[in-house]
Amino acid sequence: MPTAAPSAASRIAVVTGASSGIGAATARQLAAAGYRVVLTARRKDRIEALAEEITAAGHSAVAYALDVTDRAAVDEFATAFQSIGVLINNAGGALGADPVATGDPADWRTMYETNVIGTLNLTQALLPKLVASGDGTIVVVSSTAGHGTYEGGAGYVAAKHGAHVLAETLRLEIVGRPVRVIEIAPGMVKTDEFALTRFAGDKDRAEKVYEGVADPLTADDVADTITWTVTRPSHVNIDLLVVRPRAQASNTKVHRES
Repeated sequence: MPTAAPSAASRIAVVTGASSGIGAATARQLAAAGYRVVLTARRKDRIEALAEEITAAGHSAVAYALDVTDRAAVDEFATAFQSIGVLINNAGGALGADPVATGDPADWRTMYETNVIGTLNLTQALLPKLVASGDGTIVVVSSTAGHGTYEGGAGYVAAKHGAHVLAETLRLEIVGRPVRVIEIAPGMVKTDEFALTRFAGDKDRAEKVYEGVADPLTADDVADTITWTVTRPSHVNIDLLVVRPRAQASNTKVHRES
């Protein structure tokens, strides 16, 4: 099925966590699909460089430094728009892989603040703008961790369960308004930073996550999935899409080549 071009009232797409990984790849693909992308992240230099890259490719992009957990900053950001068409709630991340008995409460709090409260902040601030477009779409990038637990992952799992429930509940609450709510739940994705951040810069430990896995998902794979859901006809809502590499059957069942 061919993709649907965005309507004139809904050509602006806000992407959080756009400085790297899935967020950056999604911004590139949405821009190529005809959206004017608004790149947000804390690392201003990264998103400004990406905006320049997208503009040089003949598309439209603007960078806006933003911490999604800072509600005052989010509210100020929202005043820049009368309407937007798409909100990609991608900012998030994992910290640590300790069991519940020894997990760092500060890491748990940070993960919840970023993955859940950050999504809540942007969604609340921009929902009126999405409604005003007459054809809005909210995407929540959760994780397969939001749909099944695993040892050593309780803090991240709890946060992504929160993101999943936020999306599911919001869809119920705003039915009848011209806004779709989509959840994308990726499995094993190998990016430059996700595992490295999770393990506090320990490269060896980060690499072991993907050891023996021939083809984990890439950021572009997930971005392609997100872009496909966003560009479906307006009446089509992809409620939940779980995407894993072929080598991963579940959060705990992964084929690794010797």
